[in-house]
Amino acid sequence: MAGNDRSGQPTRAILVFFDTLNRRFLPPYGNDWVHAPNFRRLAERSATFGNCYGGSMPCIPARRELHTGRYNFLHRSWGPLEPFDDSMPRLLGEHGIHSHLATDHQHYVEDGGATYHTRYSTWEFFRGQEGDPWKGQLAEPDIPEAARLQRNALWRQDWINRGHLEREEDHPQSRTFEAGLDFIETNHAQENWFLQIETFDPHEPFYTYKQYKDLYPHAYDGPHLDWPEYKRTTERPQAVEHVRYEYAALLSMCDGSLGRVLDAMDAHGMWDDTMLIVGTDHGFLLGEHGWWGKNIQPWYDENIHTPLFVWDPRTGVRGERRDSLVQTIDLAPTLLEYFGVDRPPDMQGAPLRETTASDAPVREAALFGSFGGHVNVTDGRYVYMRASASADNAPLYEYTLMPTRMRGHVSAKELCEAELDAPFSFTKDCPVLRIPAHGQRNTHHHGSLLFDLEADPRQETPLLDDELELRMARLMAALMRANDAPADQFQRLGLPVAGEIGREHLLVRVQHEAAERAAAALPAEDELPQGRIDPRSPLSTLLAEPAAAAAIEKAVPGLLSNPRLATLGHITLRDLAALAPAVLDAARLRTVAAALAAVP
Repeated sequence: MAGNDRSGQPTRAILVFFDTLNRRFLPPYGNDWVHAPNFRRLAERSATFGNCYGGSMPCIPARRELHTGRYNFLHRSWGPLEPFDDSMPRLLGEHGIHSHLATDHQHYVEDGGATYHTRYSTWEFFRGQEGDPWKGQLAEPDIPEAARLQRNALWRQDWINRGHLEREEDHPQSRTFEAGLDFIETNHAQENWFLQIETFDPHEPFYTYKQYKDLYPHAYDGPHLDWPEYKRTTERPQAVEHVRYEYAALLSMCDGSLGRVLDAMDAHGMWDDTMLIVGTDHGFLLGEHGWWGKNIQPWYDENIHTPLFVWDPRTGVRGERRDSLVQTIDLAPTLLEYFGVDRPPDMQGAPLRETTASDAPVREAALFGSFGGHVNVTDGRYVYMRASASADNAPLYEYTLMPTRMRGHVSAKELCEAELDAPFSFTKDCPVLRIPAHGQRNTHHHGSLLFDLEADPRQETPLLDDELELRMARLMAALMRANDAPADQFQRLGLPVAGEIGREHLLVRVQHEAAERAAAALPAEDELPQGRIDPRSPLSTLLAEPAAAAAIEKAVPGLLSNPRLATLGHITLRDLAALAPAVLDAARLRTVAAALAAVP
């Protein structure tokens, strides 16, 4: 049975893991208006990490890192743990450490997350978050007038679920923390256990209760809006402010749940012998950079620069700041080291014991990104976001032995094109399926970007600095090579698999004009020409008019052949530009508007 160097003392650890926790909304990171006293209290009892970054995005790729301690996004998109993966809770179990998961994160019980929760010794799951297919109801739910462009099955199901969550104690978050607290109450006097309390909140939709909303009084007279779509912000400022308050209200509910864990540790005298880690996978854009959400745009600081708090009873560090560069991949090694379990050679993260104790650095640079999107690197000050070198975002392949995606299998048609490929350094000599993939074609649309977070913390002014880009590109290539990234990823980014990175490989200046076009704000409705038919008309109306359809096709060739339009006939061209910027950006929208104005 594993222990650690604290002879005779219990070995226990608790991980409280939130989803979509934006550090800029937390008081320990400088926020002065969000009501979160327990995060303040946590910071007083732990080390607060100021330079923590996510790695593989979004939710389930981040959790693969949480288990394996290595990057996921260069080889595969959203999917299960692989047969060759080293899973931290499973390794703990093999060494006599009982692991327990209490969660409401519905992605664990979908096809793309199906192998994660079963790595724990015991686990509990609570239903009802974000359109979870929970309650069966054939009658249409009662949905208020809402600001929503895409009203799909997920949207409908969420309103069904809300009808069963009218009391706070019924909420999945409440039930998750209650289960975690039950585990603590039952086992606080026992040794050798790891508890992971993981809630989907404050992920959207920002559904919470009156007592939390009342913390943020404000004027708002628009349609229901607590679930912003991943798109450009086209709403009026009052609506953007309202959504931020809705997010803050849910965050305050999370703060209350966190306080219950701190109370339990106080009540049972656990601070002397129990590690506590509090963190998240990523943040959320709430109007910053003109965007809602994540995944479509580059991974800006609000989304990828994450909060992290660590209490390690061996170091006794509390109320102090740590500025060394750390990542999600460090959490598995940290927990294994704490319990005295050897770290497998394929784990690339580092234990944070010495970083917590004295701010000892564990890395020079960190990678982050999502499969097929920008590949990004930071050294803690500068951030380099490298887009695909060509508009087709190719070549791109997924490498996996678990061919599933978020909510379904990889299609039979795709698998017919798959080939068995040679093992990677971390696949335990297992060959893998090589499946053609498409990724995020909008990565090239946004262009490559370079920022100085010290001088420009809001990332409003991209740099044009060839020497700096060259240094960051070399850091990126070195980390990709260390991760045994596929050759097609280097080719997609316009980087050599081996050899020196030179000026001929730089992209920021080459793609600067495209990046500026992508960043340009959409014109307001009153800035567009008005006529009998115009960009404010539903797409179905425009497509029904041969002259209008011809004008659109001439202005933006190929726009009307986009398959996405078949399901979006109720929205306007301006809405389409918000949802699909790579299809219709601000400049093209103006061109189409002028063409429609000329239609008799």
